[in-house]
Amino acid sequence: MPSAISLVTLLTDFGDTDYFVPSMKGVMLGINPQIRTVDLTHQIPPHGIEQAAFFLKSCYQYYPDGTIHLVVVDPDVGSNRRALLVSTARYFFVAPDNGILSYIIQEESSVEVRAIENKQYRLDSAGATFDGRDLFAPSAAWLTKGQMPGSYGRLIYDYVTLPDHAPKMQQQVLQGRIMYIDHFGNAITNITPIEIETFRSVTKQECSGLRVIDLTIKGLKTYYGEGATGLPEMLINSNGHLEIFIKQGRAADRCGLQVGQHVELI
Repeated sequence: MPSAISLVTLLTDFGDTDYFVPSMKGVMLGINPQIRTVDLTHQIPPHGIEQAAFFLKSCYQYYPDGTIHLVVVDPDVGSNRRALLVSTARYFFVAPDNGILSYIIQEESSVEVRAIENKQYRLDSAGATFDGRDLFAPSAAWLTKGQMPGSYGRLIYDYVTLPDHAPKMQQQVLQGRIMYIDHFGNAITNITPIEIETFRSVTKQECSGLRVIDLTIKGLKTYYGEGATGLPEMLINSNGHLEIFIKQGRAADRCGLQVGQHVELI
């Protein structure tokens, strides 16, 4: 694993109107005034573990080696759910044990998962409602001061993972699901060119369309401008996912699309 650097990214569902994020940053700067923070987003839908996991998967790898990714979407704060420090060949991740790091653990190499048990890394608090400030922020900050992952707690292997929603062939249909709705109302699915090639190999034919709710979208566009104004279309986006869009419109609103909905490549 790399040495931790003083760069900490933050990803939460806290929004930007409360004291939550500034408190976390204050705690970290109190431990290490040289810390640099980057706000990935604080606009994850409240309790949106799956959306946060996909968001993190989509951008964490563009940061320098040694970056600490601090992720707090924590519906079970105050319960007996564990706090995790995940070390990989390139990065460190501090987050609750609720599946939010599932894609990281799948994709990264040399992964070590530890429970954060050392009380040195927790602030005293009157309540148990703000582990973002009282546990996760100091845990991340102390990494930038050179604390070793082994000092945080024991290695664990029974960490929580998200349910397996990987696309699957069912007879002549490839079943997937919507993973994320972006700011433009585009619906991003978990179908990639690899699954599309699997569909072709199994069915011995090209796909004729994508079925979602009562819609069937035909034809694969290359870029947004190729779409017909006002009509749902699909393309492969720059992250390699099949995406439903409407040219200069919001596909999610117009078509009633939501995270978790099933889609079918036919």
